Order: sequence, then structure tokens, then C-alpha cells
Amino acid sequence: MKTKLLNSQDYTRSPWKNGGGIFTDIADAHRPGATAKDWDSLLWRFASTPIVAPGPFSHMPGIDRLQMVVRGRGLVLKAPGQEFDEREPFTTVRFTGEMEIVTALEAGPVEVVNLMARRGAAEIELTALRQPGERPLSAGTHLLYAVSGNCGIRLNNEEFIIPGGSTLKAELSAASKLTLISGLAVLGSIQLIG
Repeated sequence: MKTKLLNSQDYTRSPWKNGGGIFTDIADAHRPGATAKDWDSLLWRFASTPIVAPGPFSHMPGIDRLQMVVRGRGLVLKAPGQEFDEREPFTTVRFTGEMEIVTALEAGPVEVVNLMARRGAAEIELTALRQPGERPLSAGTHLLYAVSGNCGIRLNNEEFIIPGGSTLKAELSAASKLTLISGLAVLGSIQLIG
């Protein structure tokens, strides 16, 4: 098990692919040996972003996306023939980067957490941890983002306090046990394929 605390002041910021807003990049991974760290070399990205006005999502062919509202409420993603309901915070929706999505804000601006991965390169999950308790974690990369205020967790037998807004990155080589002791966290899990 290898862990690293990612402090909120060290996060980087980058424009949305369509230029319509700014991501706060928490963690990402690119193809080994890629000459440029760009959308073409991206394996996965964990990020947060405010959505302050209705508008289109970026077109991201070959990318699978998970999203969850962590501040505010009333977000709906509208695609041709369907919609993804994120009106209630901490609801995870899954969609593909090819979808033509336009946001509707029913109760003002929101902040969302995104976990995206190149299709076929990784399996991803995005879960809110809101109640103290245990859960199994598979081998892979796990990101625990302390949404509001400090968050206390135990990973196997080691305890961690994650400062509000910061993220604990855990690289697990074997199945492990995660216990939420206190606070609220969003868990992003990535398992690379192959």
C-alpha cells in the first residue's frame, strides 16, 4: 500500500476541453511515454469543477465519465432522448464523452466531481461516503476527497485525517478494507485494464 496526501493548494487548474469553464485537477494519469500530457494521452482524470451557467459539455470521444454534485443542487444533464438526474447531491451518473449533453441548473450554481477514463483502459467507480462504516476496496488506485471539513478514515490498520478540500491517494496492490470514521468523502476508484 502506497499513500500520498494531495493538498488542495497544490491542485492545478485547466480549461474545459470546450473552453466553457475551469477544471480543478486533483489527480490524473497518462499513457506511459506520452510526449504530451493532453486529452489524447489521458488514461484517467479526477477533478472538480463549478457549473455556474447552463451550457454544453465538452465532446470527449472514447472517454467514459462519472459525475456527482458535491455542492448545491438541482443539476440535470440533458442528452437527446434522455436525461441524467443529479438534482440531489451525491448522486452518481455515468455517461459517455460522445453524448451531446447540455446542463440545466434548477436551483443555481453547483460544484461537481468528475472521474473520467479512456474507454478500455480503466474501470472506474465514484461513490459518496456519508455514513461511518467499512467497505472493501479492490487493488487499484483510490482517491478519497474530503468534500467539506476534515475527514477521518482507516485504511487496513492505518488511520488518516484528510484536511477539508484535500485528497488521499492510495495505490493498493491487494484487496483492502476502508473505514470511514468521520466526515464526508467522495471515493474515486480506478482499476487499469491490462
